[in-house]
Amino acid sequence: MSVTIKDVAKLANVAPSTVSRVISNSPRISEKTKRKVRKVMDELNYHPNLNARSLANSSTKSIGVVLSPTVNTSFQNPFFAEVIRGITSYINQKDYSLYFITGKNEEEIAQLVNKTVKGGRVDGIILLYSKENDPIIQYLNSHNYPFVLVGKPYSHLEEITYIDNDNYSASREVTNYLLSLGHKNIAFVGGEKNLLVTKERLRGYEDALKLNGLRIIDEFSIFTSFTREGGMNAVEQLLSINHEPTAIVVTDDILALGVISALKNKGFSVPEDISVVSFNNALIAELASPPLTSVDINIYQLGYEAAKNIIYKVEEPDGSEKSIIVPYKLIIRDTCSINNVRKLIES
Repeated sequence: MSVTIKDVAKLANVAPSTVSRVISNSPRISEKTKRKVRKVMDELNYHPNLNARSLANSSTKSIGVVLSPTVNTSFQNPFFAEVIRGITSYINQKDYSLYFITGKNEEEIAQLVNKTVKGGRVDGIILLYSKENDPIIQYLNSHNYPFVLVGKPYSHLEEITYIDNDNYSASREVTNYLLSLGHKNIAFVGGEKNLLVTKERLRGYEDALKLNGLRIIDEFSIFTSFTREGGMNAVEQLLSINHEPTAIVVTDDILALGVISALKNKGFSVPEDISVVSFNNALIAELASPPLTSVDINIYQLGYEAAKNIIYKVEEPDGSEKSIIVPYKLIIRDTCSINNVRKLIES
C-alpha cells in the first residue's frame, strides 16, 4: 500500500493540512516544522501526487504570462528571454508551469485573458508590460483575480502588486552622466509612448535637463518600436532636424544597436561624434561594437520576483499587496565620451 499524506502527518505529529502546506512551501509554516515534516517524508519515501493535489485544490498549477502584441519581435529582444528565465527559475521550484497569452493586437489579448480567467486555465497571471489605461489590468483588478505586473501601474498603485526599477531615477542618472561629459544637445529614443516605462524614463531625462538649466527640445524625443529597425528609424528622424544631438539616451539595448548601426551608416562615429547610453544591460550590450554603456536593471531578478509574488498571492490569497523595486546600476563601457566642444576647450 502506498504512503499517504495522513501517514506522514501521523508520524510527524501534525495535521494533514500542515503537511500539505509544507509541500507547497507555505510561508505560514515555520522552518522547524518544515524540516521535521520533510524528514518524515524522506523516511517514508513519500512523494506527493502533484496532479491529484491540483485537482483536489481546484488548482491548475499553472501561471499565465501575458506578452505584448509584438510577440514576434518580443522574442527577438533579450529582455523577454531573460525575464522569462527568471520566472521559470522560481516556478520550477514550486512545480508550476507557464501558460503564454498573446495575440495579434491588444483586443485579441484582452479577449484571451478573459477566456483564460473564466475557463480556470491558470491560477494567476503575470503581465510583462504596463501601459496607460490598460483594459487587462482594469479587468483583473476589478475581478480581484491574482496577478502581478512587471512594470509600474498607471493607477491603483496601492491595490496592485508590481515589480519594477526606479526608472525615473535611472534615467536622470544616465542623463546627468552625459551632462557631466559636457553634452548639452541630448536626444531621447524611447519605446511606445503609452508604455509606463517610456513615460518614467522620459520624465527622468527631461527633469535632468531642466535642473541643469537646459530647455527641452521636443524634436529630440523620438518614440518607436522596441526593435533594431525602430532605432534606425529614430536616427533618420533625429538627423532630419536643424541641429544634431551630441548624445542619445536610448531606453532599450536592441533599440540602441539600431541607433549605432544607423549612425555608422550616416558616417558618424560612436562615441567620438555622438555618445549613446542605453537600458537593460543584456548580453548584447557587452558584445556590441563598441561595447554599449547600459543600465543594468537586473532583468532576471524582475522575473524571479514576479513569479515569487504571484505564487504567494495564489497560495496565500489573504496576503497584503506590495511593490518591489529592484536595484539598477549604470555599467560604463565604450559608447560615451567627452563632448567634442569640451575636448577642444580642455586641449
